Amino acid sequence: MFEACESKLDIIKNFIPSWFAAVMGTGILAIDSLLYSTYFPLLKSLAFLLFYFNIIMFFIFIIPWTLRWIMFPKNAFADLKHPILSSFYPTVAVACLVLASDFIMIANNMFIGEIFWWLGVVGMLIFSTIVTFYMFKSEHIKLDHVNPGWYIPPVGLLVMAIAGSLLMPHSSGLLYELITLVNYYGLGSGLFAYLALLAIVMYRFILHNPLPSALAPTIWINLGPIGAGIIAIINLVNNSPLVSVKNPFYIFSFLFWGFGLWWTIMAIIMTIYYIKNLKLPYGMPWWAFIFPLGAYVASSHLIFNLFKLNIVDYIGFALYWLLLFLWTITLIKTINKVYTGELFKG
Repeated sequence: MFEACESKLDIIKNFIPSWFAAVMGTGILAIDSLLYSTYFPLLKSLAFLLFYFNIIMFFIFIIPWTLRWIMFPKNAFADLKHPILSSFYPTVAVACLVLASDFIMIANNMFIGEIFWWLGVVGMLIFSTIVTFYMFKSEHIKLDHVNPGWYIPPVGLLVMAIAGSLLMPHSSGLLYELITLVNYYGLGSGLFAYLALLAIVMYRFILHNPLPSALAPTIWINLGPIGAGIIAIINLVNNSPLVSVKNPFYIFSFLFWGFGLWWTIMAIIMTIYYIKNLKLPYGMPWWAFIFPLGAYVASSHLIFNLFKLNIVDYIGFALYWLLLFLWTITLIKTINKVYTGELFKG
């Protein structure tokens, strides 16, 4: 009895912030499945299955995440000040934002979608500010701590504008103005914060030691701000009456997509390099494979819709199957490690 109780407490105590990356990844996979169901109709059913599964996951995860702040506040605050783990705290807010998009696009439920969107917005405003503040004032951050996980706060800010832009046509008056302000705040702050961090992370990649094997999957996170940024720009331009000249934004999105394709190739090569020459042990960072690639896949479909270049959509569809494979393997390994309790060891 005591051991069982102690085990349950360990789950809460060691429930690290990155768990909601699984909700982010599953949510974008659901959307991608819906988008590419035009090629393979069964994917629409898969989209709904993933959508319902994702809702269940979110509410399961939110319980130990919340209890940790109540029962083990020292551990929770320690992670919030950690130079690596802190960047994963915004995933709970991003998960809400992704669920907002799921409810709007898959379930066609604007009301619940807006609720999740506001929850995600508040969460992002809080965590993006606190995480950045602690990093700015820290005297202990070293080049070894620099990793693509630092992109997560900018990604969350960009994702604010994705579902948020879909809410704009359904609002009016002061609420419309507030949603518009939040969307452009998210896009502007997220995009420029990403570009600043991109230089720092590239510096680390070129002039410092390779990432530790446990963090190797975070190489894929660079696709997060690229894919989310493209979707946010296109959605905002399409839903903003104040933007009268749209083509320059579309062209920039296509250029951004090209950078994403280059990074996809680099991420695949680097992952193979780690598998063959170093190692790629399973850990929660494996979920870094999923949402970033999923966001880029979704952006590929949007670029296709704009420019009607079939090859872009074919690339996106091919990457969708890679995404589905990676999600399946990561989910199976996660379930196995949860069953054995390895993910909750201090």
